[in-house]
Amino acid sequence: MIKATRKWLAIKISSGLLIPFMIWFIVSLVSLFNANSSQLSSFLSDVTNKIALSLFLVVAFTFYTLTISEVFEDYINNSKLKNAANRTLVLFSIVFTLVVIIFLINI
Repeated sequence: MIKATRKWLAIKISSGLLIPFMIWFIVSLVSLFNANSSQLSSFLSDVTNKIALSLFLVVAFTFYTLTISEVFEDYINNSKLKNAANRTLVLFSIVFTLVVIIFLINI
């Protein structure tokens, strides 16, 4: 399979996976809108919610990385700059996702 086809397929799969996660996230956010700090703490301390939020973050940042990488491919002509931008983007996505998940686990 061609690299561009794999990337296109990964974007489509990650965007499809984001739909149920976004529905869950919006429903959870609306239910916590008028919550006090103890209700928010109990929501974030639930293992199921931690796993769902962690998976949501991984899928969201995967989608983010793939789509922004496509923008770099389309609009940056210099190959060295394009590679540097893509590597920085991937590094940022991995580090940011891991930091947020580690903070989430520690709640």
